[in-house]
Amino acid sequence: MTIPTEPVGSIPRSPELQSSMQQFAAGEIDQAAMDAAFDHAVKDTLERFTATGSPMLSDGEQTKSSFVTYVMDGLENLAPGGVTIPFEDGHTRQLPQLTSGPFRYGMYAGSYLPRARKFTAMPMKQAVISASAMSLLYPQQGIDGYSQAQFIDDLIANAVADIRSCFDQGAQVVQVDFTEGKLAVKLDTSKGLLKQFIDLNNRVFAEFSDDERARIGVHTCPGGDHNSTHSADVDYRELIPMLMSLNVGNFYMQMASEPDPDTALATVAKHLNPGQRVFVGVTNVIDNNVETPAIVKDRVLQAARHIPVDQLGTTDDCGFSPFGDDVAQARDIAFAKIAARVEGTALAAREITN
Repeated sequence: MTIPTEPVGSIPRSPELQSSMQQFAAGEIDQAAMDAAFDHAVKDTLERFTATGSPMLSDGEQTKSSFVTYVMDGLENLAPGGVTIPFEDGHTRQLPQLTSGPFRYGMYAGSYLPRARKFTAMPMKQAVISASAMSLLYPQQGIDGYSQAQFIDDLIANAVADIRSCFDQGAQVVQVDFTEGKLAVKLDTSKGLLKQFIDLNNRVFAEFSDDERARIGVHTCPGGDHNSTHSADVDYRELIPMLMSLNVGNFYMQMASEPDPDTALATVAKHLNPGQRVFVGVTNVIDNNVETPAIVKDRVLQAARHIPVDQLGTTDDCGFSPFGDDVAQARDIAFAKIAARVEGTALAAREITN
């Protein structure tokens, strides 16, 4: 038997790519030079992914501004001053806010796949941002002539188109990043905000067939930016019951860095539905120490004590570099952790089979 294993998404960008992006922003190099730098980065990422033995590849989000802001690229109806997300180490990330309607995505995630397809024929995974995260762009004071209800309708249409763009460009799997799940519980302990997020995302998923939803998954973690998190103190038991009501086939869940994984895994097992698969995180992406395959194997076996093996998979806790300027992790460390995940998952599968 085999246990499927997939990456979450982002890989740290090389210093050379970072430099090219800065030069392009400053007008020091042209689009052709930038495209050449992107080609080199994506080709190298896919080659190194393949070398790990990973059966599912990602372009490492090398050409995205970030896992969340790509949809805002080129939009002119945004202004500073949106929702601020504080991280435990004291730094913050702030979203912009919408100034006028209608709302549309400036970029669809599927547009990144043709570049990757030039360099590999392997199965590809693409990540998209959740509709719930994008709902935070609408300002609390509202927008004259553009109601929140109109905004939500436009948001759902664009979120659906974002996922479809990935399938249309040949993605085998589409992952919806829902890192605001735990954060919603932290901001509103009544879970009213979390329920709003779940209901909104399920409106998006309702636009897809059963077969398509089987290829869609949701990723949750306490955030990971510059080796810090925004909601690691939230108990998974406060999130999991509602999270598992999302109408998708796959869940990618941070678990390697979880202080009490057995309790979390038992809660997952209690709420797991037929046809759902849980990819548990077996590599801690905010720890520079590289897991050995034996450590990964033990984490997989721990998960298998709670989750039926035919509904189990493995992944990384989070993306290694979800924001373009996050260089806290080195590329070499990221790929070493991925290689350990692939080998350790295979070791666990063999032990379970025997």
